[in-house]
Amino acid sequence: MRKIPPTVAALAGVLSALAVLGVTEANAAQAADVVIIDGYTRTVNESAGTPVECPEYQVMLGRSHSGDENGNTTYYCGFILIDNEIVQVDGSTWTGSQRENDSLFTAPPSQAMVGRVHSGDENGPTRHANAKMTWEGREVALTSYRWTEGMRESNSYSKAGPGEIMVGRQHRGDENGTTWYRYAKVTLG
Repeated sequence: MRKIPPTVAALAGVLSALAVLGVTEANAAQAADVVIIDGYTRTVNESAGTPVECPEYQVMLGRSHSGDENGNTTYYCGFILIDNEIVQVDGSTWTGSQRENDSLFTAPPSQAMVGRVHSGDENGPTRHANAKMTWEGREVALTSYRWTEGMRESNSYSKAGPGEIMVGRQHRGDENGTTWYRYAKVTLG
C-alpha cells in the first residue's frame, strides 16, 4: 500500500477504523471500492471575492448559502479513497469570468469541481476551478451525472450523495433566484 502523504495523516485513523471493521485491502474492492470522507470546510462572505479552493488531495462535495450577496457561503470539500488509497487531485484550472445571474459551470468529463470565487452582487463575476483525478496512475472516471432540483439561492444547501462529488453549478437571478448543483459518482472506469 502506498504511504499516505503527511498532509492527510488525519486519514490514518479512518483507515485504521476500516481495518477494524474488517475492510482490508484484499476485500475493500468487493466491499466498497470508493469511499468519500468529509474534509475541509470554509465559510466566506459571498460578495467579498475570496477564492475558495479545496486543499491538496480534496475535491468539492457541496455548498450552502444564506442571505443576499452579503450573506455567508460555505464550501464542503472531501477526500476520495479507492481501495483504502487516497486519490491524487491534479493542479486546478480556473475558468474565465461569467456574470453570476446567468452562470453555468460544468467540469470537463471525469474532472471534479475544486474551487469557486465570486465578487459583488448578482451582476458580479463568478469563476470556478476544476481538476483531474488519478489513482495508481490511472484516471479516475465519473458516471451517473445528475442535476439537483432547483433551490432558492438565499436559503440553499446541497451536498453530494454516497459515492458522489460535485462537478457543476448553475444559477439564475439574484439571491431569490434559482441554483442547481451537478454531481457524479466516482468509479475506476
